[in-house]
Amino acid sequence: MFEAITKLFGSKNGHEDDDPMLDPKVCAAALLVHLSAVDGEVSVEERKTIKRTLTEHYKLSAAEVADLVALATEKDHEAVDFYGFTQTLNKLEQHEKLEIIKMMWQVVFADSENHELEDNMVWRVAELIGVSSRDRTVLRAQVRGETDDAS
Repeated sequence: MFEAITKLFGSKNGHEDDDPMLDPKVCAAALLVHLSAVDGEVSVEERKTIKRTLTEHYKLSAAEVADLVALATEKDHEAVDFYGFTQTLNKLEQHEKLEIIKMMWQVVFADSENHELEDNMVWRVAELIGVSSRDRTVLRAQVRGETDDAS
């Protein structure tokens, strides 16, 4: 299994010993995993949303998403703060950063509950990766509207 994870998240230069924390997929997934648990409870809907958003955004297979979530969960447990994740995500293009914040809002609204700790985490991550308050708020409204429409 470790070989599969290494191949999936290996660097573009082919070095298998590169730190997975340099991979934006791992960082984004770790933030989503952390976000799902920040209110003290991880719902089935949140787990499904994490898998769906990662599958759709990164065009991964079910097995690749399972490996990604496993690695992200491990990295989240090892982390003491968001800096390691956001430092990597800061190198992305602005549209990619907006997509990550959108994915975060999708996880927040997956269980139809919006806890203040979830809001706070999205706000902090957005600030750390350079997404404006306006963009964060617009994305929140868009995702919440999509969630309300689906009900």
